[in-house]
Amino acid sequence: MDLLSLIIIFALALFIGYEVITKVPSTLHTPLMSGSNAISGIVIVGAIIIASNADGILAIILSVVAIVLATINVIGGFMVTDRMLAMFKKRRNKD
Repeated sequence: MDLLSLIIIFALALFIGYEVITKVPSTLHTPLMSGSNAISGIVIVGAIIIASNADGILAIILSVVAIVLATINVIGGFMVTDRMLAMFKKRRNKD
């Protein structure tokens, strides 16, 4: 594929992704965060595999950046999920 086709596909993916995410109701945020964590976990594994087999310095740098960003996403997702689930726990009275 030529560069123009790849840029058009990327722009369309950005637009469709933005439209889909902005239409999600707030009640679905926790289940979608869990799915996002699973995808980010797959990205972490893939980036580690690419980093271990990388030949050039650019591939190593990009895979390390991918590992760091996906790890931040997983940690943030678990923190948000934990905080939202804590809202539904019963509170004990302190007597």
